Amino acid sequence: MDMTLVQIYQCLCDQTRLRILNLLGEGPLCVCHLQEILGEPQVKVSKHLAYLRARGLAVARRQANWMVYSLPARTSGELKANLACLQDCAREDPVFRADSARLNTLTRRLAQRGPICCAPAALKARRALST
Repeated sequence: MDMTLVQIYQCLCDQTRLRILNLLGEGPLCVCHLQEILGEPQVKVSKHLAYLRARGLAVARRQANWMVYSLPARTSGELKANLACLQDCAREDPVFRADSARLNTLTRRLAQRGPICCAPAALKARRALST
């Protein structure tokens, strides 16, 4: 799905969506993991994920009873550039750094005791990205 710059920036003009995209830049995550990391209710996280999916900035796949989200495999040059900029800028922002720390803690916890919610494939993808 090709998006104009205006459409991309419309998607990026919300802090929760930026936080989600930044986390998905690290690898696929289950909705419950995003909810835990962001400290937001499931309804809010799902609403933003639906918004991103409808505009082609996120994709989902069902694993058993859970939905695992990731960034699309193919994106436009404009979107790639903006996502790279987001990840660069996020390193300096305390909210995004806290999200990253919670993601690292979650990844370590899941590696030790296994995922409670989603299938092992999501955990395997997370481990591959964290090494």
